[in-house]
Amino acid sequence: MTPPLLTPLTIRGVTIRNRIGVSPMCMYSSVDGHATDWHLVHLGARAAGGSGLIIAEATAVEARGRITPGDAGLWADSQIEPLRRVVAFQKQHGATPAIQLAHAGRKAGCPRPWDTMPDGRPRGTLKPSEGGWEPVAPSAVGWSEAYATPRELTREEIRGLVKAWADAAARADAAGYDVVEVHGAHGYLLHEFHSPVTNRRTDEYGGSFANRTRLTREVVQAIRRVWPDRKPLLVRLSCTDWLEPGLLGAKEPAESWTLDEAVALSRELKGLGVDLIDCSSGGIRVDVQYPSSGMYQLPFATRIRREAGIMTAAVGNIRDAHDANAIVERAEADIVLLAREILRNPHWPVHAAAVLGAEKALRYPSQYDAFIGPR
Repeated sequence: MTPPLLTPLTIRGVTIRNRIGVSPMCMYSSVDGHATDWHLVHLGARAAGGSGLIIAEATAVEARGRITPGDAGLWADSQIEPLRRVVAFQKQHGATPAIQLAHAGRKAGCPRPWDTMPDGRPRGTLKPSEGGWEPVAPSAVGWSEAYATPRELTREEIRGLVKAWADAAARADAAGYDVVEVHGAHGYLLHEFHSPVTNRRTDEYGGSFANRTRLTREVVQAIRRVWPDRKPLLVRLSCTDWLEPGLLGAKEPAESWTLDEAVALSRELKGLGVDLIDCSSGGIRVDVQYPSSGMYQLPFATRIRREAGIMTAAVGNIRDAHDANAIVERAEADIVLLAREILRNPHWPVHAAAVLGAEKALRYPSQYDAFIGPR
């Protein structure tokens, strides 16, 4: 009997070969938003390694939405062609290619993680003279002292961002992607609108739950108008700011984005054509400490799946094949997404199949299998 982790998952008109996915992980290796050979090798290796769903890194819908100057982008037609090559290779090796469309908001315009700030300043926003740009956000609330205070977006700019997300989705379709994910997590722009910590607006995009989530709903609706009906649409959410009383990291009651609100938004997004919620958390405040061990985000995926009636992805500290298989077997989530573990081992899915006693269910690519595959 095939372990549940290795069974296919069909969403709309797309069938993913197994329930193992690669989380979107920024590589900071693009040139003016254009993919390079690094992306072909990095994402291609995970496809050859047996992963079912591969979500390309946070890809900016406009140039000022990049976290760093090295971020990927889909704000220009010239960025389509380099991605076609990556997509074609992934499909050739049986993987389902996906891409995450994002905007960094107040966290934009930083150096790459391995670069230092000029003049030895703490990591933060680069000045325009240093290759940075002015960050924008729902409100003029900075991430930390080292980061520039963002400029509050105008209503006209917000309308432009909705179009930017839709245009990027159309380019993703042209590049051959089968799945699009909207990034609404980790303290980036859409999450900044969700959370009262960063959203101080008094217009129709601030205040109430309905107003704070309005932009995300508008983005989803705009994408669904251009994204083929047969192709799945995902949303990654921070399911909590970790500031709710009783949660680790909550030092005092605070007005923040909560799991109850994430459930409610997930329910609404399902009605707007979203097929799966990628359940992450945090990123809205610099001083919050998160759990360091265990699959601490799994309960978010389980609750949203149960209460919103929508498929979910479990993420965070998933390392063991038996744990991953149990998540699917117990219907706690529909797919598991790995990040650091699959960086360490691109062939984690093949090794997981062996651990679960299903060596022949998932094989190395022929170029490897002839020498090291099961006999």
